[in-house]
Amino acid sequence: MRHDNGGDLLVAVLRELGIDTVFGIVSVHNLPLVEAVDRELRFVPVRHEASAVNAADAYGRARGTLGCALTSTGTGAGNAAGSLIESLSAGSSVLHVTGQVESEFLGSGRGFIHETKDQLGMLSAVSAYAASVPDSAQAGRILREAARAALTAPGGPASVEWPIDLQYAAQTDDSAALPTAPEPPAPATGALEAAGALLASARRPLLWAGGGAVTARDELTRLLEATGAGLLTSNSGRGTIPEDHGQVIGNFATTPAVRALLADADLLLTVGTHFRSNETADYTLDLPAAHIQIDIDAAALGRVYPATHALHGTAATTLTALLPYAAEAETGWSDRVTAVRTEVRDALHAGIGPQAAICDAIRAALPREAVVARDVTIPSSSWGNRLLEMYDPRDNVFPRGGGIGQGLGMGIGAALARPGRPTVVIAGDGGLAVHLGELLTLAQERPRLTLIVFNDGGYGVLRNMQDRYSERRSGVDLTTPDFALLAQACRLPYARIAAEHEAAEVITAAVASDGPTLVEVDLTALGPMKNPFTPPVRIPGQ
Repeated sequence: MRHDNGGDLLVAVLRELGIDTVFGIVSVHNLPLVEAVDRELRFVPVRHEASAVNAADAYGRARGTLGCALTSTGTGAGNAAGSLIESLSAGSSVLHVTGQVESEFLGSGRGFIHETKDQLGMLSAVSAYAASVPDSAQAGRILREAARAALTAPGGPASVEWPIDLQYAAQTDDSAALPTAPEPPAPATGALEAAGALLASARRPLLWAGGGAVTARDELTRLLEATGAGLLTSNSGRGTIPEDHGQVIGNFATTPAVRALLADADLLLTVGTHFRSNETADYTLDLPAAHIQIDIDAAALGRVYPATHALHGTAATTLTALLPYAAEAETGWSDRVTAVRTEVRDALHAGIGPQAAICDAIRAALPREAVVARDVTIPSSSWGNRLLEMYDPRDNVFPRGGGIGQGLGMGIGAALARPGRPTVVIAGDGGLAVHLGELLTLAQERPRLTLIVFNDGGYGVLRNMQDRYSERRSGVDLTTPDFALLAQACRLPYARIAAEHEAAEVITAAVASDGPTLVEVDLTALGPMKNPFTPPVRIPGQ
């Protein structure tokens, strides 16, 4: 098929992929692409390239599919790199299309506008796939190949750089040129049988679901209920089984009660989790010696914790093969799981003090299907990632790589992916300031999004660390804007929470709105947590 230019080709490929919204910044080096997308689909002009990737990332997560970001060349592509690292860390599916200087000047080093040294090398370092369009006959194949790479587990961003002269050129596209995708891996029969025998002998089993389990929700539920096991999750695995299920303990592995449960368990079966440092207390968490590990990434098997049986395969297929071996847990084990589930939630609810009212109000105001996007901030790290219940993994949007400032961009992407449902963003004043310009994107696009900003005048997590371990503070106390005036300047509705009793009314009204609202939580007025939060990282000598 022939297309007049690269923009028309990109639109055709995006329609094949089911993408109706693209996030980016217009540039002289992507103009044909932006013009075609804006004419035929929806182009959302964010204020920073990093936010374009964050929004595309969350758009894909919220829909369980692929998102698309358009950025410019050189500095623009470099601005996107941090958010590409987040997508790579999360294994989320992003198609990142960036411009490039004219073909004849590539690599000349003559200082052509927007030119940078080895842009493709930079993109390769932060992407699961990276390629350059060499001519107008191969652009369609490369775009589809990139999309497939981003969507194939373990996933990650796919970056395509496209010289501007080739964007303007007429395109010859052969949509059948892409080769057939390889068959996914599957464990050998003998390995499955050996793991199944161990599963059948277990009387005090626990399961652990990571991000790789979210494609096997039904299979994991059947195994959980057949065994009577308890389910732990990483942050990425939350919602794989709804968190109001009585056997779901959740993202509480490092709490004293769950450590004791792990010590008494005679089997742990893990699915698609990479045991990140912040979810294992810097790898000090002890796991049962009997460990069945399932992962589609062969490099993950046994990398952090030894695996008695390492099963390289997709979660759904492998869990289905293990289900006939499931045996019911011993009498009393499921009751203990339920008791631990209640204990860890009650302890956290009590420990966060007045912020518990905010957590309760958010969950009460939201329908069961609604995205909660969270930046890296104390409310997220302490209770948003654990206590605030998730019922579907597509609702659970957060920066898995741990970088601050990405929450609002992610929230905008998720809200536009699912416009029929409200979205809540939890952010801190410090993280929000990283991409404060996205308030203007929020005001322009007007999604149904409630932005809850927890204002403590700086970087609270690091402040708590310094107050605990140091004699002075460094770099953590920041000037904070008047959020009421800021909201007014952006023509955004504003509300403030300064006491526990105000939380339910304010958040209910904001969530019920058909557009955006900025809600400030004045943490000085609200009062401190009972237990100040510090991150689960070790400081030598402390």
